[in-house]
Amino acid sequence: MAQAARRLAALAEQVLGAPLPVRLRAWDRSEAGPPGAPVLVVRNRRALRRLLWKPGELGLARAWVAGDLDVEGDLYRALDLLAESIWERDEDTSRRSAPLAALAALRDPRLRAAGKELLKLTGPWVPPSPPVEEARRTTGPLHTLRRDRQAISHHYDVGNAFYEKVLGPSMVYSCAYWEPGATLEDAQSAKLDLVCRKLGLAPGMRLLDVGCGWGSMVLHAAREYGVNAVGITLSEEQAAYARKRIAEAGLTDRVEIRVQDYREISDGPFDAVSSIGMAEHVGRARYAEYAAALHTLLKPGGRLLNHQIARRPLKDEEGYQVDEFIDRYVFPDGELAPVGRTVAQLEEAGFEVRDVEALREHYALTLRRWVANLEEHWDACVRLTSPGRARVWRLYMAASALSFERNRIGVNQVLAVRTPGSGDPGLPLRTREWHS
Repeated sequence: MAQAARRLAALAEQVLGAPLPVRLRAWDRSEAGPPGAPVLVVRNRRALRRLLWKPGELGLARAWVAGDLDVEGDLYRALDLLAESIWERDEDTSRRSAPLAALAALRDPRLRAAGKELLKLTGPWVPPSPPVEEARRTTGPLHTLRRDRQAISHHYDVGNAFYEKVLGPSMVYSCAYWEPGATLEDAQSAKLDLVCRKLGLAPGMRLLDVGCGWGSMVLHAAREYGVNAVGITLSEEQAAYARKRIAEAGLTDRVEIRVQDYREISDGPFDAVSSIGMAEHVGRARYAEYAAALHTLLKPGGRLLNHQIARRPLKDEEGYQVDEFIDRYVFPDGELAPVGRTVAQLEEAGFEVRDVEALREHYALTLRRWVANLEEHWDACVRLTSPGRARVWRLYMAASALSFERNRIGVNQVLAVRTPGSGDPGLPLRTREWHS
């Protein structure tokens, strides 16, 4: 008799202490759980083996990427329900070290019994190989030049054609700036223009764009504000794409794209620096160095616009752990910091912070548009990368949209100035005039 779904639902309730909020469908076509809810599809027993060998988020991620797990129905609703039941039920406990968590599980009779029952359902006791999309584990100190290049390559060198489908014609991979009725392209252009106005760009100025992506910021600044711009990236594929766009726009005399790390720049100073969606790659150990380097690269009176994702602060910041799914499949070695810490480190480097603008809701809207693009072009995206890679991006962007909407993470534009000795930052008395 087909009953795997009922057994799995009972196990989930035993572990969680409450019924699973989504419906389950197992490999034997049995179903259990609330009717009308999104359906979590367990396609095969290998999904269970992944969870037994890697309990928690990493096991779930591997099963999702490999296609062993799927969701039918509203993916956002399913993720919201699962987050409330699993990931958010005890955040302090979830941050304990793996050995302590394992010891607690072994001592819990309820969890031991659930584990024995799960063993009966798994089939052959063989550890499944991780999906090929999983980043190789690197060794050595975090955020060296070599390791950062490897991390950036994993994330960005998956094919420019894939990103064209997901990001759309703007080719901007950071949150847009939305007005009612705007298209994604309108909103991305508005964000680039907002950055330019905050930086006070004018003809003849020299701009450095750190983490320039596919060149959209330097193109906009050169075309609309007449600046001379240098964009740097660690991705060879991004650089090639950006150079092609610049040549087609007839701006090769005013815009230069380099495959270069911010720590390698020696031809400053610049009038302005933009860093849009790049600082998340810097890491706690290197952030003071990052802030000091950008301060040094600016002329006195020059402005920095730092656009960066932030997480909520923890009572014990030493307990911060990088999300396993994102670390293995999306941003290897990426780290988030609270916005207060970012502001403090910029000030410690010598900057005067003049404005902080939260754009949290804007990123949620942007991510939902990217997910819609991916789903609309699903077959093409699979051909351009792999089924697993497309599944990584769908889960990552949908879950991130919910995290922004629920205030689990945010994104902020921090405007800072290398204020000269005179004390005059060169800003208007009412800085928010750039919104008019």
